[in-house]
Amino acid sequence: MNKLPRLILLFSNLFLIFLILPAFLWNNCAFNPFVSQGDALDILTPLVLLPLYWLLFWYASDKRVRLTESLVFVLLAGLWAEGQGMHLSANSIGHMLDEITHGDAYFLTVFYDEKLSHYLWHLGIFGLAALLIFVEWRQQTEEKVSWGWILPAGIIHGLTLFLIVIEGGTVPLGIPFAVIILLVILVWGRDKLKTGPLTSFYFISCLLALLLIAGWCIYWGGCPEFSDVGII
Repeated sequence: MNKLPRLILLFSNLFLIFLILPAFLWNNCAFNPFVSQGDALDILTPLVLLPLYWLLFWYASDKRVRLTESLVFVLLAGLWAEGQGMHLSANSIGHMLDEITHGDAYFLTVFYDEKLSHYLWHLGIFGLAALLIFVEWRQQTEEKVSWGWILPAGIIHGLTLFLIVIEGGTVPLGIPFAVIILLVILVWGRDKLKTGPLTSFYFISCLLALLLIAGWCIYWGGCPEFSDVGII
């Protein structure tokens, strides 16, 4: 279990890089003028992050993975990859339609890019988080949480969740998820905050994300995306 805190910090950093950085890499790739550097980087996103999710799952289960839990992991990972891949392609095509604001192709691209892909992807993200917490809870350990690793990881991930929920327009999904995770941990898993690195990690992440989302929505009198208010 001593590898888990370091793995969590690595995961939080790479999660931030792969979900945020592609949006700022606008230059075209040398191998294809229609593909941005951000799109090229985003192709690697599931290939890097999903194996990390599996390692978190593996170590959280103390290397005793159950069949039903594995099937749930595969289902959620598939949902995660489906949403991410759909967003990558639809978003890339959407950039070619900036001057077109009508027609079936435009509206279908917007639907896949801004609605369906975001909800599928984020549902996979939140579902995997819940699964990791659940798997960790069935393990018995007296090892104390390494806050030197978990605290910065939780802050980084909480900030990332705030950014993707606001810009992704999935506030109706993100807020209930964060509230449920916090309430479940406080009511049934408070002891795990001392010995469960993933529980502590997601508790910090959800608490920070919820506070930032609430502050953002209060400030703007709603939940506009960053692009809607001219920040990006």
